[in-house]
Amino acid sequence: MITKFNYIADDWKRVKNHCRTTDNKDFTEKEATETFRKKLLMSEHSPIRLLEFDWSWKGIAYWVSTEWSRHKFEKFISSQRDDRLIDDTPRGKKPQEAPVNFDGYANMQNLIDAWRKRLCFTATKEARTLAEDFKITLHEEHPLEAAVLVPNCIYRGGCPEFRPCGYFERFRKWCSENHPDADTGDLQKRYDLYNEWFYSQHK
Repeated sequence: MITKFNYIADDWKRVKNHCRTTDNKDFTEKEATETFRKKLLMSEHSPIRLLEFDWSWKGIAYWVSTEWSRHKFEKFISSQRDDRLIDDTPRGKKPQEAPVNFDGYANMQNLIDAWRKRLCFTATKEARTLAEDFKITLHEEHPLEAAVLVPNCIYRGGCPEFRPCGYFERFRKWCSENHPDADTGDLQKRYDLYNEWFYSQHK
């Protein structure tokens, strides 16, 4: 795996209790059920921002780190400043593929938003590989959170790009061949089908 998680804040009781506040209810000691967690993640209500993820990608190409730096979450990227050199190549001579270390710190909403773009097949293969590896690694311990990381076409039920890559059509073809009676207009069902397809391709 490329992705290493340093810290995950996953106190779902806390998330649930802040949901209760918005619904004029008091805190309880009851744990959040799986059904509740799935519904809240799908609805993207604001308490999911209390779920936080700190991870590292080591030795990725500088230009890939630049692509990922465009997204709205905190990131820490190893410096190429001349006064902090770790080799003999000055900053102005560093190639675009020079390796850097990238740490990200994001809440659940940040992840949903960024992964809609980076799981897309119009993203570069290198950036998408990191997004896919993150989703696969997260799935090992946090499958519900990983399940809502989907490309934009799955999220929207169609491709909004200027030049569609054909991924959504391939997904629909797979659905028709493997689940011909499935209602892909149902958002949760579409996500479930996408995840089945995704993980079948990454065994």
